[in-house]
Parts: sequence; C-alpha cells; structure tokens
Amino acid sequence: MSKSGTIRTGIGGWTFEPWEGTFYPDKLTKKRQLEYASSKLSVIEVNGTYYGSQKPETFAKWASEVPDGFIFSLKASRFTTNRKVLADAGESIEKFLSQGLVELRDHLGPLLWQFAPTKKFEPEDFEAFLKLLPNTLEGLPLRHVVEVRHDSFKVPEFVELLEKYNIAPVCAEHFDYPMIADVTADFVYARLQKGSDDIPTCYADADMNAWAKRLTTWAKGGVPEDLPLVDEKRKVKESPREVFAFFIHEGKVNAPQGAIAMQQLVG
Repeated sequence: MSKSGTIRTGIGGWTFEPWEGTFYPDKLTKKRQLEYASSKLSVIEVNGTYYGSQKPETFAKWASEVPDGFIFSLKASRFTTNRKVLADAGESIEKFLSQGLVELRDHLGPLLWQFAPTKKFEPEDFEAFLKLLPNTLEGLPLRHVVEVRHDSFKVPEFVELLEKYNIAPVCAEHFDYPMIADVTADFVYARLQKGSDDIPTCYADADMNAWAKRLTTWAKGGVPEDLPLVDEKRKVKESPREVFAFFIHEGKVNAPQGAIAMQQLVG
C-alpha cells in the first residue's frame, strides 16, 4: 500500500462562458472543451445529471474524450433527494443508476447525493435511504457521498451512520451551510465554495496553502487538526485515502485556475 492516496482537484462542469478565453484558448470550439479541461484537471463534478437524465451514448462520449485516469463525479437526481420520505426513494435511485452510468467505466467517480438546506436529519429515514445505495452497478464499484445542508445533521449519530455504510459527507466550506469534516469512508470529498472572482486562483495564498495541507493530511490517512469535527472523540483508522477537492460555486470564474494551482501544491 502506498503511503498516500491520490489527490484530485477539479471544478463543477466544463461549460461556462466566462472560461472562454480565460481558461479555454480563444479559438477552442465548445465540442473540444471537455477534452481540453480533462487534459488540465483530474476530476470534474457533473451538475447536469442533477436536473435530468442523460443517454448511455452521452456517457460513452464523455468517456471517449478524456484521458486515462480522469474521473467524473456525478450529482444524483434531485427527484431522489428532494422528497419528504427518503425511504421511498428506491425506484428513483434505480432510475438514476440505470440511465447509462456504466458507460463511464473506470472514469466513474463518487455519486453525490445533495439534499436541500431545509432537509432535517431524521435518523431512521436517513438510514433507510443509505441502505438503498448499492455498492456496485453491473460489476462496477460505486462510491457515494452525501451533501447535507442543515445543522440538524451535526450530531454523532449521523457520522456513525455514514461510517456504517462507508459513505462520505461533503466537507463543504460555504458561507451558509454547515461544515462536516469527519472522515467516514475510504475517500474524502471537499467542496471549496468561498472563492473570490477577484483572486486569480479563487483563494488567497494562505488559504490555498492551508487547504493543500489538509488535503495531504487526508490522503495520508490523517485528520486535519484545524477543521471542526462533529464527533471529536471518534477514532479514525489511519489508511491512505483518495481525496477529491472541487473549486465550485463562489469564485467560479477562476475555478479552473484554482484547481490547477492546488494540484501543483499537493504534487
């Protein structure tokens, strides 16, 4: 086993007009934007899958345009997570998983299940939902990450549930939503959302260095000492982990440059 897991830094999506002429070369056609972005980054979080289904041919096309080792993280359907009773989401989960995700093959990364800021933690119902998430899809391993955005989730019971099912929480650095930095799976998923359009790399140098140190600590199997934990007494197994970090939402104009700079910092 290596002494450190892989650290991947990326952005949300690859189609954004302000990136044309700043991240993308002036004369690059839209058809080649994914090819270009995947040559500069190691992971992209796809938001379109949250709003609607894609065709198997679409996933196959994405896979054909990116290099070996590149990863897509897919945001799961809003119709699955935006419901009162999560235990009833089985059919919706199946519909999302069966739209052709397997066409991505080894380019398929974590599946992000994002919940509304109004969704509160109901332990029994949330565990029922976690039980519905499969570990494989037609022989392809699946990894799941949940983004919860209500303070009621900041309890040890929630962290215990995630660990029980090897599911990671989004470690979100956001102006409004809670940060849950507890490690509950064999990978870590961070969304860095406090970037500024006025800073070439989204984050100031001091903040970039601080996050680079945290990502490296996670990858080596540790837990950063400067991030708040929901359950501070919980013991975490020290083992190399794959780490994903996205520059997304706030500061999106310079998100690609931020991701590239961070990748250089973590090596």
